[in-house]
Amino acid sequence: MHRNVRVMASNLTCIFGLAIAAGASAMAAPRLLNPQAVIRIAGGGHGIDFDDIGYFPSLNKVSIPAGQTGSLVLLNPTNGKPFAAYRVATPAVGMHGREQGTSSAAYGDGYIFASDHGQTEVAVLDAHNGNLLTRVKLASEPDYVRYLPSAHELWVTEPRAQQIQVFKVAAGAKPIVTPETTIPVKGGPETLVFDVQLDRGYANLWEDKTVVIDLKTHRVITEWNNSCKGPRGLALDAANNFLFVGCTEGKVAVLDVNKNGRVLANAPSGAGIDIISYNPRLRHLYVPGARSATMSIFKVSTSGSLQLLAEYRTAKGSHCVTDDGNGRIFVCDPHAGTILEIKDQ
Repeated sequence: MHRNVRVMASNLTCIFGLAIAAGASAMAAPRLLNPQAVIRIAGGGHGIDFDDIGYFPSLNKVSIPAGQTGSLVLLNPTNGKPFAAYRVATPAVGMHGREQGTSSAAYGDGYIFASDHGQTEVAVLDAHNGNLLTRVKLASEPDYVRYLPSAHELWVTEPRAQQIQVFKVAAGAKPIVTPETTIPVKGGPETLVFDVQLDRGYANLWEDKTVVIDLKTHRVITEWNNSCKGPRGLALDAANNFLFVGCTEGKVAVLDVNKNGRVLANAPSGAGIDIISYNPRLRHLYVPGARSATMSIFKVSTSGSLQLLAEYRTAKGSHCVTDDGNGRIFVCDPHAGTILEIKDQ
């Protein structure tokens, strides 16, 4: 995630392009557009070090782990208004207080699981009222929190320990969360995406590669070269077997998960890429660049090629994005402590 991104010396121009495979020609990007709305998050007046913002389809809510405020904020995507703020961690002071707050959350089986950096724990909340039900102690500081409904498993990436912890969740008024196994990921892990159709998980290493994890055996089964110098964000098009990799140096790669991760396409985008998001209905990929202060929208073809459709102004440091599947996009602005709303037109 953002705190681990290595700063690479590269100055990109405002010309972006269309790339098919490695050698396709580029075309000039559309003019820069502006976000349609700015959503203010309580406690963000001095900045919030946002990270893994997301969308919970079952709740129809946008998940905003609000860093050092210690709160998990849920937004109503229809009107862009905060719906609730659930206390997860003790508030901290300073732009990098996220390491003492909350940065990632997942939904599953009626619960919300949210990281607590200060306590090195995951807080388990009732998804309907935000009540704290239990806490799960971790072996190392959490990064991504994910839930696998088919196995009733909580997965937590721990990059400082180069591992993923897996817990079994037994439902109840007070769920019982017990350690199940630990998956070593040397040189990572960064990001975590589940591919339930193929019973796989995907995570990046900090350089060059994406690892494939068997969801049943909890083992890394192979590594793929992803063509990135600094692979960061991942997004999946399960219907078409495409895995998108955001490269912090300023490009996006498309891998074919059915052909051993073969690289199908690369396209340049704004520098400082971290978290990315994909809308399978529109076949649109959303790619913010923290250093370029832009967000690009790409159209994904049936062959996996990428066409730049639009580019929006965001803010320096805007490295995280999510969408609600209906054309509403939400980009974080950490320095202002706000969320920028963009309508995909």
